[in-house]
Amino acid sequence: MRAPIGDFDNAVPAPECLDRLTEPVAAAVRAWQGTVPADQLLYVDTEPEIADTAAFVAHHGLDLLDRSANCVIVAGKRGDVTTLAACVVRSDSRVDVNGAVRKHLGARKVRFAPMESATGESGMEYGGITPIGLPADWPVLVDATVVDTEWVLLGSGRRRGKLIVPGKALAELPGAVVLDTLGVPAG
Repeated sequence: MRAPIGDFDNAVPAPECLDRLTEPVAAAVRAWQGTVPADQLLYVDTEPEIADTAAFVAHHGLDLLDRSANCVIVAGKRGDVTTLAACVVRSDSRVDVNGAVRKHLGARKVRFAPMESATGESGMEYGGITPIGLPADWPVLVDATVVDTEWVLLGSGRRRGKLIVPGKALAELPGAVVLDTLGVPAG
């Protein structure tokens, strides 16, 4: 099947290729619930060398920039308590860490989580982290512009491969909170 966005000729419904996903992502697809059917979560095979956004859109076309999203893991700290959270913003934006994220988490300080924490706690590869399949107790903060995007390209849990999902599906993830001002223009 041809993907609904991008130049991908071979999009496969994620439930049909669970072996290509990390275990947490595969488990989330197996247990998928919500208004968007699981077979609308599509997997496309991509080269791991171009997993990072800039290289990916340079290879597959700049028109994907406003239809793709990055999932970054942050660590919010207040006193002795550290909270890991996912932030999902369009790839042409950056996460408002010191504004929207800090306020939502009620944290005194928020920083990007160390790679070891992000990958170790999520069970996913650096450069491929996706909001689908993250630990259930993590807040998943999603920018409203991502939810309003018909089809969104994001990580698959691995550097190899991407998921293409209806943006509205991200609002239904466990722990999801849609924020109007999570993403700010990159610059």
